[in-house]
Amino acid sequence: MQLMDFLLKEMSGISRNRVKDLLRGHAVTVDKKLVTQYDFVVQAGQSVLVSRHKRSTELQNKYVKIIYEDKDLIVIEKSTGILSMASAPGQYCVKTILDEYFRSRHFPCTAHVVHRLDRDTSGLMLYAKNREVQAMLEQDWHGIVYDRRYVTVLCGEMEQEGGTVHSWLKDNKAYITYSSPTDNGGKEAITHYRRLATNGRYTLAEMRLETGRKNQIRVHMKDLGYPVAGDDKYGNGLNPLHRLALHAFRLYFYHPRTGEPMRFETPHPTAFTRLFGSPAVHPRQEDDTSKEQTTFNNH
Repeated sequence: MQLMDFLLKEMSGISRNRVKDLLRGHAVTVDKKLVTQYDFVVQAGQSVLVSRHKRSTELQNKYVKIIYEDKDLIVIEKSTGILSMASAPGQYCVKTILDEYFRSRHFPCTAHVVHRLDRDTSGLMLYAKNREVQAMLEQDWHGIVYDRRYVTVLCGEMEQEGGTVHSWLKDNKAYITYSSPTDNGGKEAITHYRRLATNGRYTLAEMRLETGRKNQIRVHMKDLGYPVAGDDKYGNGLNPLHRLALHAFRLYFYHPRTGEPMRFETPHPTAFTRLFGSPAVHPRQEDDTSKEQTTFNNH
């Protein structure tokens, strides 16, 4: 039975919205493991515990919000202004925050980095909680993580509805990433893009990464002539949102331990869509092919 149906049955009179609030509030555990999925399948003999209040040890941090957690991995939403991992000893970063959170809950684990977001990019990230799962993800990242998408505000009115940028990216001695249409000894990078809206001066666009290289979206959009707004490294100086206008809104992967499809999404940031005269919107779903997967929406 799905967890949603189980809770509706066992908690007489509770509404579906209240159940969703409990799940989002990290108030439900199954066999002592935190579960936020409404269609998580519960089996006979499992113990389901519902707390009346959020856990006192729940992470409270302006930079990091926990979206999902189990014994092997944790999915978080990162704010702008913080590194995914330290670039110098003792530097405050997402890994530091998660390690402190694990210690506060007496979990015998640490956060293991498997991918990164730039300091000023917000959005969904995945961390392993043990070296075994970290190794699984590193060895078969592209086989496990099958859909990563970003929403961005670009400078200029994009004429084309969409397309693909394919190049090779390499850093120079000043650590500036530059792009070449032919193999220059760098790393192959492929970005698919789709125009969502324009206002005459800026374009709201969706990016789907086929590869995940350093500064890939920022460099590829500069190549197209539509740099990311607020990009002080590869941009044109325009910064209407007073931040780098890049947000990782979708992260789909197969659980490295169980093979279960995991789907996480956040709405497009309100500040992005407001620039185009529309409220915050949820990502479109018509291009999804796997109907049995679970969608997680962070409101």
